[in-house]
Parts: sequence; C-alpha cells; structure tokens
Amino acid sequence: MKNKLIIGSFLLMSICAFSQEKKTEDFKKVDKITNKGKFFFYWGWNRANYSNSDIHFKGDNGSYDFTLHNVKAKDRQTPFSFNDYFNPGNITIPQNNYRIGYFLKENYTISIGVDHMKYVMVADQTVKIDGVITNSGNPDFDDVYNNKDIELTKNFLQLEHTDGLNYVNVEFRRFDEIGHLIGINHKNFQINLSEGLGAGILYPRTDVTLFNQERHDEFHIAGWGASAVVGIDLTFFKYFYIQSDLKFGYINMPDVQTTYNPNDGASQSFTFFQRNILIGGRFRI
Repeated sequence: MKNKLIIGSFLLMSICAFSQEKKTEDFKKVDKITNKGKFFFYWGWNRANYSNSDIHFKGDNGSYDFTLHNVKAKDRQTPFSFNDYFNPGNITIPQNNYRIGYFLKENYTISIGVDHMKYVMVADQTVKIDGVITNSGNPDFDDVYNNKDIELTKNFLQLEHTDGLNYVNVEFRRFDEIGHLIGINHKNFQINLSEGLGAGILYPRTDVTLFNQERHDEFHIAGWGASAVVGIDLTFFKYFYIQSDLKFGYINMPDVQTTYNPNDGASQSFTFFQRNILIGGRFRI
C-alpha cells in the first residue's frame, strides 16, 4: 500500500510538472513578441480606382472660367517586369507605396509615408461643360457654355497626375495578432490585422496641356487628403512581413497648376479606392 502511495504521488507530481511546463510553453508562445518601441517600414505597389469628378478651370484675367462635369479617370500601373519593379534605379516608376513608422504602444502605431498613385484623365470622353472661354487661342473653343457636351480631345485638354498623384500622409493604426484565433501560435509565423486613419497633403506632378498651350509638368502642393485603411499581414521570423491593404480616401485639390502662368489653375475633388501589396520589416534600434 505504501509503495502504491509513493508511485501514485510520483505520477501526480510528474503530471503536474508536465502540465505546468506545457502551460509555460504555451504562454511563451502566446507572449512571444512585444511591439512597443519597434520601428517598421515597407515598400510595395498599388492599383487604384477613382470616382468621377468635376474639374474647374480658371484663366488669368478671365480668359476662361469653366467646369467640366463627371470627368472619368483611371490609374496607370506599369506592366510587370523584374527590371522596373526590383531594379533600384527604376523602382519608383510603378505606382508604389512606402512608409516608416513606430509602435507607440503594443497595439498602436504612427507612421508617415507616400502613396504614389497615378491619375490619368480618360482621353476623348464626352462630358458636360458650363462656363465661358474667351481667349483660348482656338476659335472653335471660344464660347459661352451652358450644360453643353464637349469631347475632351488632346487639342482641348490632356490632364494627368502621373509622377504622380503623391499623397504624403500620416497614419494612426491599431495592430492586433489574430493568428491565435484560428489556432496558429508559433514564434516564427504570425498573422496580424491593422486598421486606421490617415491624413496629409497632395504633392502631385501634374502633366497638363490646355488649348494646345505649352505643356506644364511640375511638382506643386495642390491640396489635402484623408483616408481609412485596413490591412492584414503574414510575419515570418518576427522581423519580415508581407502585407495587403485596402484603402479608401478623399482628395481635395483646390490649387492644381495647369500652365506656367501662376494665375492659371484648376480645382477638383474625388474619392479613391486603393489595393496594395507590401513587403516590410520590424526592428528595434
């Protein structure tokens, strides 16, 4: 009987010790990574859709003052090639996103980055026009317009923000590890969810030819934007990750430069929907 008690006690202690060791291991797995104080960065690429927009043009000394309604636009992503997407000398050619940030707390980040989108007005579309054009240099365009149809040929207007529609913004995000919700709990692989808000300025390089005047193509602070974003990432070996973002935003540009005359200009506002694929890392300094 005494031997049975000794054996039973030994087995019970072994089970308790094993159970405690297992719980400790599980706890370490759950608590494997701390984020507060880390920096992070990423580089990646985007595709974007834009809502139709009204574009208002105003010329020096009242030479023209008109609005084009519901103008369509699209993005212009560079066709994939290793040279354009991964050659350090060419990686800024495609539509891209880059950002650097910091974990203020375990689950909250602040970051600054650039969303380098490209906005291309669809050529030869027909839209409604209101306003007046008195001194375009082309008598075919000089007229008083009242909700009339006009075709946006290259002789009338070419407009692009293609180097690019640069949304320079600050983002605040919440960050959560969600892999454990589906049973993934490993020190070398995590799934994380982030969501947040951003705001910033628009610094486009606008390529415009209006009425066959001299082509204008310079960087200029044109307005502001705001956005909301949700993203999910796969993190490998604690430091490296692949991330996918969906971002919806609003852009308002009251000061688009259209010619080399500083008194000429345009204004427009629209929404955008962006899909991103990103590659990044997290680290401590």
